[in-house]
Amino acid sequence: MAIPFDQILIQTVNGLVNGMILALVASGLTLIFGIMDIVNFAHGELVMLGGFTGATALAVTGSFWLALVAAVLTIALLGALLQATALRPLVGRDPLTTILATFGISLVLQKYALWQWGPSARKLQEPITGQFNLFYLEYPWYRVLTALLAAGIIGALYLFLRYGKYGIWIRAATQDRIMAQAMGIPVPLVHAVVFGIGASMAAASGVLFGPLGGVTQTMGADFTLRAFIVVVVGGMGNLGGSILASILISLIEAYASLVVSPAQAVIASFVVLILTQLFRPTGLFVPTPK
Repeated sequence: MAIPFDQILIQTVNGLVNGMILALVASGLTLIFGIMDIVNFAHGELVMLGGFTGATALAVTGSFWLALVAAVLTIALLGALLQATALRPLVGRDPLTTILATFGISLVLQKYALWQWGPSARKLQEPITGQFNLFYLEYPWYRVLTALLAAGIIGALYLFLRYGKYGIWIRAATQDRIMAQAMGIPVPLVHAVVFGIGASMAAASGVLFGPLGGVTQTMGADFTLRAFIVVVVGGMGNLGGSILASILISLIEAYASLVVSPAQAVIASFVVLILTQLFRPTGLFVPTPK
């Protein structure tokens, strides 16, 4: 069965947009793992809390952009607080301990969201409502804006890590934590900042996704699963690899949905994950040592 070219182009655009949102989630998760060696199973719940916080702020202020800023700052502070109180005592211990701890945190955050906002979905009002013609469909400008905003946030993270004072400290702590501390870098503070940045990126994803799919207290599990697939395929701790893997997997799912249902198309990402583990366990986008 021949697939019309216009459908392929539309799905390409959808894949790129969804890939940038997923890249924003996965970048925060990759940053936390790369710096702190913590597998954060509560990362999806930070996306969910960001969405709910944004919905609440939007109802109070009436401004999507103020809601985005409020959610990012609130969840960044929460992330730093979680790292300082619940995860800092576990640094250097068995990875299973941190996995269980972050899984427990995810359950607590889920129940808090259920108690605070209830089981019904909240949908944020998009800041722009215009559409443009993409073949036979009217494609929302907001979806394009979402991809551009996600790319801008990831670009800002890169510049911060490359040129910012804390960014230099973060890269030093990544290469040698003990030596960085011996040189006077406050590694515990760096860890709190890293977790706060990762949490803020998750919150931004939740707010940006809110107008597209709504916010529910169970949405975190899906984001966590997809982000971990991306991190493994892109290479653990590899920020650039996570971004490329996010776009690759989203495009594969988008193209697969042309021949099967969207629910079945998700299986394609698991196929990519399995093949990566079989033939390139270090990740598809990690350079091969010479």
